[in-house]
Amino acid sequence: MFRFIPYILKSLLRHRMRSLLTVSGSAVAIFVFCFVGSIQEGLERLTNGDDAQQSLIVFQENRFCPTTSRLPEDYSRTINDIPGVKDVVPMQVWTNNCRASLDIVVFNGAPPEKLKSTRDLKLVAGDWGTFEKQHDAALVGRNIAQRRGLKPGSSFTIGDITVNVAGVFTSPVAAEENLIYTNLEFLQYRQDVDSAGLVTLHEVYLTEGADPESVSRSIDEALRTGPVPTTTRRKGAFQASTLADLVDLIGFAHYLGYACVGLVLSIVATTTVMSVQDRIVEHAILQVMGVRPGRLFRFILSESTVLCFLGGLLGTGVAMGVLYWSGLAIGAEGVTIAFRPSLPLALSAIVVSILVGLAAGIIPAFKASRASIVMALQE
Repeated sequence: MFRFIPYILKSLLRHRMRSLLTVSGSAVAIFVFCFVGSIQEGLERLTNGDDAQQSLIVFQENRFCPTTSRLPEDYSRTINDIPGVKDVVPMQVWTNNCRASLDIVVFNGAPPEKLKSTRDLKLVAGDWGTFEKQHDAALVGRNIAQRRGLKPGSSFTIGDITVNVAGVFTSPVAAEENLIYTNLEFLQYRQDVDSAGLVTLHEVYLTEGADPESVSRSIDEALRTGPVPTTTRRKGAFQASTLADLVDLIGFAHYLGYACVGLVLSIVATTTVMSVQDRIVEHAILQVMGVRPGRLFRFILSESTVLCFLGGLLGTGVAMGVLYWSGLAIGAEGVTIAFRPSLPLALSAIVVSILVGLAAGIIPAFKASRASIVMALQE
């Protein structure tokens, strides 16, 4: 079979423009497929990752946007005394947009020593010392640094907040790379807002083996007599609830991925049918020369698969590059979903393109291999 590879390639190059358009159409569809898959992977990591399952969020009861939740900072002492709690991080959250946005900017203010002990942040530029000593210093996630062109030493202003970038970090939690961390007191005393002693939420880290549901109930019960009632949930459940509208939209986008697969199937099948019709006599001559119908079937199937594979390879490569360098994210109410490339996503896109190429070529290949030699030569 390998000795017929030059013939297969020559057949594809015979109509260069048609083959090029087919590969391009397949690439565009697989590109969209990868983007949809990236959003779904981001949501899955955000709501079901280890970080989302092993920590809790204490939020003000019946509040949604971070700007409306105001909890006493000293709640952390009460929470820390509850069995099963390993550590508590009081956090002030500020966002430029509580609605869904592709360019959301989220500030998280927290004590520097807490960030260092609870977050697995790796600085790729800058240093921790500047962040700890300078009141208005900030650590910027890699994705938002790419989008905004930020680097250590630069100043960043949005709304009434101005910070000096002390470092750029990466994190194994993709959503973290779309955040800006500042000192807790800096956000509490920002311009025109006096939130001394108040925070947006408390992030609770559990000891190994602790039951999240039981600890959540204990926290809410312990704080019930406080000045502000609370609702405590797993971090994943809290984020899923916050992004409820986006979750429904992303679920609908799942069908867009199927539509892209159908589009590739249609494009490649149409091209294969046209190619078979153009070479009816050629296929008949090949059979006269001794090429069996089964081998002719594989010829045509190989052509459609190669076209689809090339389109899938191109679309996947471009999508992975754009996802990596763009640092895109979508979010709402201070919670972000990161668009991140991944090897499983790339492999699934390539496998889908190969399977679609095989499916697109089956019917045209079957008809060509079963065509009457006499009728084909007469035509």
